[in-house]
Amino acid sequence: MSLFAFAPPSGPRWQLGLQAAIGMAVPIAVMTLLGDPTLGYIAGSGAFTVLFAGAAPVVDRARVLPIVAAALIVSAALGAFAGASSWLVTIGIVVIALVAAGLSFGFRLGPPGPLFFVLVFGLSAQVTGHAAIAPLTYTAAIASGCLFSYVVAMSPLLIRRVRAHPPRPLRELLPGPALDDASRLRLLRVVIVALLGVLIGFFVDPARSYWIVGAAIAVIGVAADRRAAFQRGLHRMLGTVLGVGVYALLALLHPHGLWIALLLGIMQFSVELVVVRHYALALMIITPLVLLLTGAATGQIGSMDVALERVIDTIIGAALGTASGVLHPKEVPATRRD
Repeated sequence: MSLFAFAPPSGPRWQLGLQAAIGMAVPIAVMTLLGDPTLGYIAGSGAFTVLFAGAAPVVDRARVLPIVAAALIVSAALGAFAGASSWLVTIGIVVIALVAAGLSFGFRLGPPGPLFFVLVFGLSAQVTGHAAIAPLTYTAAIASGCLFSYVVAMSPLLIRRVRAHPPRPLRELLPGPALDDASRLRLLRVVIVALLGVLIGFFVDPARSYWIVGAAIAVIGVAADRRAAFQRGLHRMLGTVLGVGVYALLALLHPHGLWIALLLGIMQFSVELVVVRHYALALMIITPLVLLLTGAATGQIGSMDVALERVIDTIIGAALGTASGVLHPKEVPATRRD
């Protein structure tokens, strides 16, 4: 995963990118037209549902994605209800990180692993802490977004040859629960970075702990390898710094209304095209995407103070994730990276 070279293509990604883009943009556009764009931004987060099991046949994704959606909804609900208390948010970040990592690794969920469950929890706490929205309303909005994204992901089933593909048993799709040596080490790394991340967050800003922990977990990924940890850490740091620059340029355009929906959709589509080939380039798009999405939902869009905080948080988290890679013995081979 060199900074100066693309990984070989692993197959067509445009279908997954299009599904994610529709899942993100349509709820935002619809709710903007109905006069409540904040609910649209929340529902747009449901697009994270379609990012899982992307390489599996649609008939298999039909069984896996409801489980993913349910986990995202639970994470969002817990974050929304915990948002009023920094202590509950701090404890919740650690709990969600450990449970999500244990289940993701134990049942071999694959890329993108436990990351989005932690981010959804943290984002939910942040939005309900800044915006005048009730936790139940927030949970209902993101549940609607997850349901819509699931319907979008299942749309290829309208094609007969897609429906004809023989489905595999759920136990085969999500084998487990079982942790091999590499998975146990990855889980240990998550434990360490989650605890250190929230501890550092006390000195930086408790409300930002989820981003520190999320950045560390993203570096850990689904690869059991020292070299992979260093490479992903470097990619995440560089990609985030460049992404903040992209966000600053976009903020100068003062996007609003339907333009935000279109912009976020394009960015989500672009991320899915490049994320498996060049992680830093993907982060250069993911960073302004998340900043625009949370900024629009909390009324802080265009805030460079928040953007600079994200750079600091990412550097801290990526450093934690990278350093935790030393727990893996040098001889452990790299596995497929998300």
